[in-house]
Amino acid sequence: MVKDLTSGNPLKLILMFSLPLVLGNLFQQFYNMADTIIVGKCLGVNALAAVGATGSLNFLIMGFATGTCSGLTIPVAQYFGAKDEHNVRRCVANSFYVVLALAVVLTTVTMLFTRQILELMQTPADIIDGSYSYLIVIFGGMGVTLLYNLLSGILRALGDSKTPLYFLVIASLLNVILDLVFIQAFHTGVEGAAYATVISQGVAALLCLGYMVWKFPLLRITGKDWAFSWGHIKRMLGIGIPMGLQFSITAVGSIILQSAVNSLGSSSVAAISAGSRVSMLLTQPLETMGITMATYCGQNLGARKLDRIRTGVRQATWVSLAYSVAAFLVSLTAGKQISLLFLDAGEVQIINDAHLFLILNGMLYPLLALIFIYRNSLQGLGYAVPAMAAGIFELAGRAVVSFCFVGIFGYTAVCLANPAAWIAADILLLPVYFVAMKRLPGRAGL
Repeated sequence: MVKDLTSGNPLKLILMFSLPLVLGNLFQQFYNMADTIIVGKCLGVNALAAVGATGSLNFLIMGFATGTCSGLTIPVAQYFGAKDEHNVRRCVANSFYVVLALAVVLTTVTMLFTRQILELMQTPADIIDGSYSYLIVIFGGMGVTLLYNLLSGILRALGDSKTPLYFLVIASLLNVILDLVFIQAFHTGVEGAAYATVISQGVAALLCLGYMVWKFPLLRITGKDWAFSWGHIKRMLGIGIPMGLQFSITAVGSIILQSAVNSLGSSSVAAISAGSRVSMLLTQPLETMGITMATYCGQNLGARKLDRIRTGVRQATWVSLAYSVAAFLVSLTAGKQISLLFLDAGEVQIINDAHLFLILNGMLYPLLALIFIYRNSLQGLGYAVPAMAAGIFELAGRAVVSFCFVGIFGYTAVCLANPAAWIAADILLLPVYFVAMKRLPGRAGL
């Protein structure tokens, strides 16, 4: 069911819209975590490190893809806020052309160069084969991942954050079952976890597509709506490409950092892998609050309700800051116990290292909260390029730590790389947001 975010109490609407997104992202993390848990418990620490070492490269490619898909749907939210149903359908129809082209290009490139990139990242020799086997399956399923992210983004743009949650629940349960089938029954190794992820996302994509056709009269696209429109594609790409690049630029910093981690050996890779998984779990509410603000700001910009944008962003900021403090306290008091989801209790040093990562990152979760709120709000308002520039600042922060401090301070420096990136991004985002809000009356409308 579509939901109009342009009327009613802003904070209540934001929280109600965000809650299904939190649950949905937690389930998405759940089936990503299922890969890690089952791989770590069934196949051992080296297999866990092999999957963990793929994280930054996976984020580079999939981050660009999913970021672009998210950007494609922001004009849908803006047109929906303006009650322009015709242009909603034109954007939706033409977004499929963009995603098809993107899938062909990205799949081809990744099939050709994944191994070489892993070697350039100095992936340890004892895990590189497993990392390659895992990634080649994930990238081979690029098309279904793109389709799911586009369709779920369209539903969110229309205010429906619940339906993608239901389909992710189904996909998550299916993923766990398939993990066990492929790894334990078929003995497929780490690539079995990748097969499970791709198949599960494909099921979620098909469920989204069927639901949209069945339940949304607004999205029943006719022959004229399918006509190629460079104007609509240009508008969507103007937001989508910078958003995709922002994810990829951030991921390049993660790749540089991953290379530094790899140089410390497989034990450090395993510790960072486990710590990062726990951290991603704890910060999901912050990320989903940001996703909510992109839709909220987009709809209200289309409706020309600028005061609601200011009020919503301010209220979302306070809620996110309060949650970030709570997430740090969980990291501090229960980080070791949560890390046991991925590691055996006997790996004492790795568990301690993972806990150190969680503490040093958790202390600065408030800075991460500000990034999600202000970057996504700027994207929803059509300021995609400054949001992309914040990714460059994040890249610089991680690169400085990786090149200048990891060789001196070792693992501790690795733990401080993310906070350094968050500080750098906030230095740009905060002033840009306030300048943008002053100029917003001149940009209101479509």
